[in-house]
Amino acid sequence: MNAMATFLRIRRGRIGPADVGLPIGPRPRRNPGLRREELAALAGVSVDYYTRIEQGRETAPSDSVLDALARALRLSDDEHAHLLGLADRTAGRTPRRRPPAPRPARPGLLLMLESLRPSPAYVLNEVNDVLAANAEGLALMHGLGDWPPGRRNTIRYTFLHPDARSVFADWDRVARNSVAHLHTAELTAPEPAAALVGELRSASDPFAELWRRHEVMVKRGGETAFRHPVIGPLTLAHEVLATTADGQRMMVYQAEPGTAEHDALVLLAMTASDVSPG
Repeated sequence: MNAMATFLRIRRGRIGPADVGLPIGPRPRRNPGLRREELAALAGVSVDYYTRIEQGRETAPSDSVLDALARALRLSDDEHAHLLGLADRTAGRTPRRRPPAPRPARPGLLLMLESLRPSPAYVLNEVNDVLAANAEGLALMHGLGDWPPGRRNTIRYTFLHPDARSVFADWDRVARNSVAHLHTAELTAPEPAAALVGELRSASDPFAELWRRHEVMVKRGGETAFRHPVIGPLTLAHEVLATTADGQRMMVYQAEPGTAEHDALVLLAMTASDVSPG
């Protein structure tokens, strides 16, 4: 079974008839989720055709069919784009986005890291390798700076660093979002993504379980709560900015000036001077 078929099967199992306005019926269902014939009817395709897609026997459905399936499954924009990308790969078509060649952080981004202090900031690639960080960035993810530069990766940190579960106040949410983002990198950076997934599936049972869910999300702005061993509990807003087509992104944690959170970041900056940015 190909990745597109697996994704469709998983998503079909996670949406119930009540979610799409269908009657549940008098008897409990043996398997959760929609039946194939229900999804086919909602998408306006034949049951036989959809079955061939889900069983991997039809590897090149049209975009219109995929769009209809995405609507029927109530996929988000990120999940819809992921389905189209999986279809490209399954059919052997040219990807809609070409994976960028690995590059070090650009000089202009390195300058921005320093300009943003005391806000913790990172330059990341598509699989969240830390290409560069300011001192506050490494200090905020306590212990990340102890790893050699080539091992620093925010997803690896979340699952493998012993401090991560205490640093992230809502570790479950951070972990789930990290894995959902990594699924999108399967299409844009397939080789680095496959290597990181292989490592984490072997080393972390929680990662392996989340990976099997095949949730998809492009990481953008939001809030993250921390329990930092030096500056205490705080919640920071974050923004993730895509810089150019080379796959590099800037992630910045910030707080309003004059707030307790901003004062905590100033304290973090005072204690972060002995952490090597790498």
